[in-house]
Amino acid sequence: MSDALALASSRTHALILAGRGIRLSRRNVDAVITAMMLPIMLMLIFVYFFGGAIDTGTEYVTYVVPGVLLLCAGFGSAGTAVSVSEDMKGGIIDRFRSLDIGGVPILAGHVTASVARNVVSTTLVLGVALLIGFRPSATPAAALAAAGILFAFIAAISWLSAAIGLLAKSPEAAGGFTFFMMFLPYPSSAFVPIDTMPDWLHGFADHQPVTPVIESLRGLLLGLPVGSAPWVALAWCAGLLALALGLSGVLFRVRTA
Repeated sequence: MSDALALASSRTHALILAGRGIRLSRRNVDAVITAMMLPIMLMLIFVYFFGGAIDTGTEYVTYVVPGVLLLCAGFGSAGTAVSVSEDMKGGIIDRFRSLDIGGVPILAGHVTASVARNVVSTTLVLGVALLIGFRPSATPAAALAAAGILFAFIAAISWLSAAIGLLAKSPEAAGGFTFFMMFLPYPSSAFVPIDTMPDWLHGFADHQPVTPVIESLRGLLLGLPVGSAPWVALAWCAGLLALALGLSGVLFRVRTA
């Protein structure tokens, strides 16, 4: 019974702290707007400035939207690392610990708030994409599968960002570390077919975590064959999530010892 009560208490703490994270986002409107608008601006730039010069075998807006959704997730998760680092630097973590709130609820609150922000921003990006010509042809089952894969990716990189926030010594450093995650969609099939890239880049582009997620979203949303891409994407998400959870637990104990 005590284990059940402890689990219920952790869930309650996580939800309360997630609400705190959302309220903090509402107070930091500039950062939220930037995280939401940058992917939209990049999508418009690629579609209207470069799309006419890139041959993907289909309308470029149709090709590029899955990659922009992942780019949006990367921008949104970067704020998680910064907010965790700010809490560590500001001493609020010590106050939470004095209230007998464990590390998991604290980090889960940040991650839950990040996922909520990402859901809003990806919905906004998808809405703009529909306005400029994106026309998915997914069945309800395929659309649900695409949403599940995208949600799994968002959860994985949000936890990874929380671990980065614990690792970084300052909020500025945390924001810098997350640049790598925001960069990953570029050397992938997000904006151009991989076979148009230099030969030495093919191996990395084919076997990095973002590519199977993008290929899964593109295939599911457009009614194209996906092969094993969804399973590879989910395996990457599960691996990243397991790594992030383990790393977060170790780093939290070290930083709060």
